[in-house]
Amino acid sequence: MAQSSFDNSALMPVASAERVFTAYSHASLWFSLGVGLLVIQIGAYLVPAMGTQEALWAIVLGSIFGSGLVAWVAKLGCDTGLSSAGLMHSVFGSRFAKLPVMLNIVQLVGWTSFELVVMRDGTLAMGEHQWGWSSPSLLASVTVFWGGILTLLMASSMLGLVRHVVSKIGLPLVVLSLAWLTWQFGGILQTQDIQAFWLKSGDGSMGLLSAIDLVVAMPVSWLPLVADYARHGQNSRTAMAATWVGYAIANIWCYVLGVLIISVSSPDINLVNTLLVAQGGLLALGLILIDELDNAYGDVYSASLNSHSLFAKWSAKQFGILMAVVCTLLAIVLPMHSLEPFLLMLSSVFIPLYGVILGRTKNIVTNQQSTATMYVWPVLIWLLGIAVFHLCAQFTPQWGSALPSLGVSLGLSWLTQDA
Repeated sequence: MAQSSFDNSALMPVASAERVFTAYSHASLWFSLGVGLLVIQIGAYLVPAMGTQEALWAIVLGSIFGSGLVAWVAKLGCDTGLSSAGLMHSVFGSRFAKLPVMLNIVQLVGWTSFELVVMRDGTLAMGEHQWGWSSPSLLASVTVFWGGILTLLMASSMLGLVRHVVSKIGLPLVVLSLAWLTWQFGGILQTQDIQAFWLKSGDGSMGLLSAIDLVVAMPVSWLPLVADYARHGQNSRTAMAATWVGYAIANIWCYVLGVLIISVSSPDINLVNTLLVAQGGLLALGLILIDELDNAYGDVYSASLNSHSLFAKWSAKQFGILMAVVCTLLAIVLPMHSLEPFLLMLSSVFIPLYGVILGRTKNIVTNQQSTATMYVWPVLIWLLGIAVFHLCAQFTPQWGSALPSLGVSLGLSWLTQDA
């Protein structure tokens, strides 16, 4: 006999004793999760495809909008006390929800493995630059090093990690590293022509809307995880505001840093090597790589909670340790860089999925005690949203794909919430 969702802690509202996150907890967590080498690299993609001023407009508008969606889900998670899996069950039905939950687990395992590869490659580049390491011979051992730290973190308390490590230690260090890199590359810009940089035009290969879509892609990739953390907040308005501000600042800063680095460097630069040759770049890159670890932790924690929602006999902590080990092995044996397009494609299913969830917020509370196995309208709208995403990517790439898909799924979900 299947276990009732009412006996599964991953599908029930979090206990009031576990609602300990303050505004600073939310802001520091999401600032930290918003920082990453991948974000800086994507920022570098914006130029010379478009001019400096257009790129900055796209970064600011896309970051505010994308972070707003993250904050909206944070408010929903805090209001209901439900995890991401709990929200999916309430909106799509207990049986059908297992499909998006399992897809979420797959993408989270994939992204965690990719994060470990990023940390490994960055560490090897640092070692080769500073000490002449031979990368191939150390590939497995460096991966195991980062994977081992991740496994140890999974054995600790998420609440304690966010409140004491990320907030008090991680946040100041990552702010310091970003500030130092901005100062260094800003100094290089000052030796060049600042006015030419400001007035620089693009080659026209990317329009404003498609650039905004690219900027929005990073914050919306976190939508399937937000509620897992925000449900521990003390106040939903605080959770929303702090999450919005924390993530928006991080996203804007990293994207702008990517634009700055590529603008003062050669167009075919290797980002990691460019950071290393900057004064103090070794230390700054090291701090950013350490900060990547909380991205991997965030993915594995959410994956473990989703797994616990499917198989409640294992605790979330047990799943977390198991998945950290699995992700480490995958990072060693799989060509994760070549799998990145697949992971991005898989992520596309969660943009319309959360459009549906956000459009049916008033149904979530009333459906918590429901035993329905599937709600037809949300399922159909979700599938339509996925189709819109891929059709737009194929036929109207200049308009982007994330925003149209989100708009269709959110609008139709809201219009049919009484159906």
